[in-house]
Amino acid sequence: MSIVTVQLGQCGNQIGFEVFDALFSDSHCPQGLCSKRENEAYQASCKERFFSEEENGVPIARAVLVDMEPKVINQTLSKAAHSGRWKYGQHSCFCQKQGSGNNWAYGYSVHGPRHEESIMNLIQKEVEKCDSLNGFLIIMSMAGGTGSGLGAFVTQNLQDRYSNSLKMNQIIWPYGTGEVIVQNYNSILTLSHLYRSSDALLIHENDAVHKICAKLMNIKQISFRDINQVLAHQLGSVFQPTYSGEGSFHYRRNPLGAFKDPALYTSWLEPVHAFSVWKTQRAFSKYEKSAALVSNSQFLVKPLDMIVGKAWNMFASKAYIHQYTKFGIEEEDFLDSFTLLEQVIASYCNLGF
Repeated sequence: MSIVTVQLGQCGNQIGFEVFDALFSDSHCPQGLCSKRENEAYQASCKERFFSEEENGVPIARAVLVDMEPKVINQTLSKAAHSGRWKYGQHSCFCQKQGSGNNWAYGYSVHGPRHEESIMNLIQKEVEKCDSLNGFLIIMSMAGGTGSGLGAFVTQNLQDRYSNSLKMNQIIWPYGTGEVIVQNYNSILTLSHLYRSSDALLIHENDAVHKICAKLMNIKQISFRDINQVLAHQLGSVFQPTYSGEGSFHYRRNPLGAFKDPALYTSWLEPVHAFSVWKTQRAFSKYEKSAALVSNSQFLVKPLDMIVGKAWNMFASKAYIHQYTKFGIEEEDFLDSFTLLEQVIASYCNLGF
């Protein structure tokens, strides 16, 4: 089962490179904790999922790179090729010479329709290389214009054309004190559109990852690459091959048994689906033991409420609205986004009932 990754915008392409590099590095790490057969099966599964046929012995990432400026894509292609370990396909990228100006409306309403056919054709060609398509991983940010606006447009098209395949959007939540003055507008428009068209949103907060770099890794001068490598490590640990270990555990003897306490979960969720354990004998990367937690919980309520609140304060004073209306995003679109996200916040706040 293969996954096609779609890297959108500067953020999406930089993180996408680090993700593939982390996956490749992990699958080729020396292993002393599992059998040779288990290790070979792990490597084969990783390769089938994220890489296609080799050219001159070099695996090719199952990915499509999209940006409205060429600089980052050229850098990403070059870094992958010069690594000599893996690379992107020769015809797997689409870029232009005019960016989106950090405007969601420009990415969604202008670049999206204008380049829809070219982008979707690249994705279709990548899909056709898969023996069996499991789904799409769309990597994007919310703060800018290309990743957010064009990302929402592409996700909507993927839902229309590949409705039976999983669409998961990996979203970078902007810094609370970001440099893009309209990032809250871009964020609410992104989230409201993805809520309708994506099957799952996997969210990483820049502020939280920054704290990991500073406090856990003790990095003094934190760069975006440091942050991206932490993100890639977390994503790699989630997406690498595992199998369900539920059948071999007894509830009382399971060291994770405390997580199965029904009081931790909403009352309407079936206990069997509340907490799932997936594992593998093979160590991830260089670590003898590691764990990753993917949680659908209330942790997002506070940051989401803050973004909606900031966007609403700007909207109430009509700040920068003209930058969106001139590209076809009307005030009603903002109101629809506010309404939907307020309902999402209310639903998460009521999870315990």
